[in-house]
Amino acid sequence: MLAMQYTMTLPADYDMRVIRERVRRAGHALDDRAGLALKAYLIRERGVEGSRVNQYAPFYVWNEPAAMTHFLIGGGGFQNIVRDFGRPPVAQWTGVAAVRGGAAGAPTAAVRQLVALPQPAEGDAPVAIDDALAALHALEGHPDLHTAALAYDPRDWQLLRFTLWHHRVPADQPAGERYEVLHLSAPELDRLTR
Repeated sequence: MLAMQYTMTLPADYDMRVIRERVRRAGHALDDRAGLALKAYLIRERGVEGSRVNQYAPFYVWNEPAAMTHFLIGGGGFQNIVRDFGRPPVAQWTGVAAVRGGAAGAPTAAVRQLVALPQPAEGDAPVAIDDALAALHALEGHPDLHTAALAYDPRDWQLLRFTLWHHRVPADQPAGERYEVLHLSAPELDRLTR
C-alpha cells in the first residue's frame, strides 16, 4: 500500500466552481483503475472549516506501485494535471494499515493529519506507530467512518493518518487539515482492507 497526494494552492479569489466542474466532468476516469484502492478528489476552500487557502488536493491509496508509476510517468492520467496546473511535487507515504468504517454511501469529508515520528531511544519499540495503529484500529466499524489509513514517510519521518467520513468529521477526532470530498473512486478498496 502506498499513499500519495499532490496539492495545487490556488489564488484567494479563485472560483472553486471550476474545480467542482472539473471533478464532476472527469472524476469518474479512475473509477475502474487497476491497482488503485482509492482516489479522493479533495478541496479546501478559503474560510471554510478553518482553511486559509483555496486548494485542490487529490489523495490516493495505491495497492500496486506499478499502477502508481504508470499514472505519474507512464501517461496514465497525471499528464492532465501537469497540462492544466504545471507539475506539482508529489508526496508519498509507505502504507502501514487501513480499516473500514460502518458508513454506507460516499464520503463527503476527509482529514489529513501529519505528525512527526520521534526517534525512539536505543532499544525502545516504535511507540508512536504502535499508538497510532491502536487508534486506527479503534476506528474500525465507526458508524460515520468510510475508510482510514495510516502510512509513514521515512524521508521526513512523519506519520500520516488519513480518514474519510460519511458526513461531518466527528468533534472527538484529532485536528488536521480538513477537506471536502467531491468524488471518491474506489476500484480496489476491498483489496486494500483485507
